[in-house]
Amino acid sequence: MILCLETATPVCSVALCDNAGYVLTRESHENKSHAALLTVFIGELFKSKGITAKELEAVAVSKGPGSYTGLRIGVSAAKGIAYGASIPLIAIDTTRVMFSGIINDAGMKYGTDESSLFCPMIDARRMEVYYSLFDAAGNEVKGITAEVITERSFRDISENKKILFFGDGAKKCRGIAGHKNSVFAEDFLISASFMQKPAYQKLKEECFEDVAYFEPFYLKDFIATIPRKNILL
Repeated sequence: MILCLETATPVCSVALCDNAGYVLTRESHENKSHAALLTVFIGELFKSKGITAKELEAVAVSKGPGSYTGLRIGVSAAKGIAYGASIPLIAIDTTRVMFSGIINDAGMKYGTDESSLFCPMIDARRMEVYYSLFDAAGNEVKGITAEVITERSFRDISENKKILFFGDGAKKCRGIAGHKNSVFAEDFLISASFMQKPAYQKLKEECFEDVAYFEPFYLKDFIATIPRKNILL
């Protein structure tokens, strides 16, 4: 069984997965709830299954890009569990987690086919997003990129290909990015349960992280903001 942690977006999600599929999940869609709820959810799942961390095959964490604070919380928890229980640490790109969560039902729900492209998007403030492009087989067509969305975004992609945009950054494309075959998955929400397949693939390949040195994939530097009420004029 693998413990999966997803904290890269406002969703705080924890899942216990086995090789056949996800078993149990606990999650909150309340913004900025990671610090308060992550360890609570982990404890609840352990108690529900009657297991301890030492009985896990591994702990997997969504490594980013995404929320700086959320990623720090998730990765810190994952590293602590991996070290304390002497189990492997697995890290998965957040956009890969998102792709894994949408691909099974995409054809039925959104009319995609084997020629379609999939664009998981994470909100990066203002008009900027983090995104990747995948083909229907899960091959990465374009690596993770930070980009400001404009009317010229995605113009280099053939208009014969359908593109499915999904994630909390996708709404920034609607009405701006020009592509006649754009489709938007308005109801998509990320979940730690989506990590089951890529986590077990990495377990099989023994693709593990160094617990001492692993850091989240932020993609760009963190810039702290100062609340306006604290600015001296």
